[in-house]
Amino acid sequence: MKVIVVGCTHAGTATVVNLKKEYKDAEITIYERNDNISFLSCGIALHVGGVVKALEDMFYSSPDALGTLGVKTNMKHDVLDIDFDNKKVKVKNLETNEEFYDNYDKLVLTIGSWPIVPKFEGGDLDNILLCKNYNHAKEVVRRGKDAKSVVIIGAGYIGVELAEAFEVLGKEVTLIDAEERIMPKYLDKEFTDIAEAEFKNHGINLALGERVSRFEGKDGRVTKVVTDKGTHNGDLVILCIGFAPATALVKGKLDTLSNGAIIIDEYMRTSKEDVFAAGDCCVVKYNPTGEDRYIPLATNAVRMGTLVAKNIKEPKLKYMGTQGTSGIKIYDQCIASTGLTEEGAALVPGLNIGVSVLKDDYRADFMPTTEKAMVKIVFDKDTRRVLGGQIISKEDLTQFMNTLSVVIQNKMTVEELAMTDFFFQPHFNKPWSLLNAVALEVLK
Repeated sequence: MKVIVVGCTHAGTATVVNLKKEYKDAEITIYERNDNISFLSCGIALHVGGVVKALEDMFYSSPDALGTLGVKTNMKHDVLDIDFDNKKVKVKNLETNEEFYDNYDKLVLTIGSWPIVPKFEGGDLDNILLCKNYNHAKEVVRRGKDAKSVVIIGAGYIGVELAEAFEVLGKEVTLIDAEERIMPKYLDKEFTDIAEAEFKNHGINLALGERVSRFEGKDGRVTKVVTDKGTHNGDLVILCIGFAPATALVKGKLDTLSNGAIIIDEYMRTSKEDVFAAGDCCVVKYNPTGEDRYIPLATNAVRMGTLVAKNIKEPKLKYMGTQGTSGIKIYDQCIASTGLTEEGAALVPGLNIGVSVLKDDYRADFMPTTEKAMVKIVFDKDTRRVLGGQIISKEDLTQFMNTLSVVIQNKMTVEELAMTDFFFQPHFNKPWSLLNAVALEVLK
């Protein structure tokens, strides 16, 4: 069995490693545009802020490591075209410019995503950077050393983490987003209010509800970001607007969503026989609503890559879907969410939404210390199913959202959550777990 893997970050690496475990004699060839694989970009802000000292520590594999498994790793090779009917790919060696064809029995597309970059006036000025891969990270760190004022455009996870990291370094930081709140896809207002207060208390300028119109500069370098509501000084600008599937290679050849995300079934199979896809280039099954959505997360990617290996010859192990579970630490606040927010649930037709919010100490009051926590669940009043949740505390209670993710995946009701068995030990919690307690509020 000859397998070609196009692209090799998280989903690609997981595919290859697991394929070699399942099929030791499989002939596996990787074609990757970059000169590295498996870079954990979610740690870039940690390196910028000095928490992670070496950027190279964020690799968990390498071309050499995959080579020791017997995998042919072709770095700096770009796949130009795919002939699905004849099972062959056209490849360009980016170092020699040589073009050639290669054949496959099975094809795995793990071609990932790319930052969304709108066409702004002045967008070609120097010191306007992206933040996605290893090479981007090196530039962000290098140019950030000399920057005095940093403007970050996009207040999703990457943007807010970079804002904190640059503030810790003593930079003047402005965080711009067209939305009225930071991280609105993941958190409701009562949670983002706390996070935004942390930023304001640390001197970060939040320019929310503002749309960037152009960049201005001097001597070819950016100096200002102009929005529809004002002007913000910045000698370094980082675009963190979001990501889109990098699927131009298969446009019009495979079934996709309107944004280009490749549609796959529960076994990672695309609309073409013997062609699989995984990671940021394709859809995921979103369990809270049962629909296909585009949710680019490394956790989804490694699971999906593993499933490709399991199902490459025959369908064996189904994808269980995702809740889009995620977490973040903003200064002292530990925050996590899973499933639908209240605001997001209101956009889903047919849901009769209910919510429960609990504010309580996370452990017994007789303990020497404790911390306040706020936890929220979102549920359907008709079916009673739990559909989402969020938590925030200065104590790290984020694992509660991993537990709630399982609750959502298994379609549990608020009544079942209220009576689920969780341990009690005064060091860690109260006789009623926070998840029990927030569900019990609904029963009252």
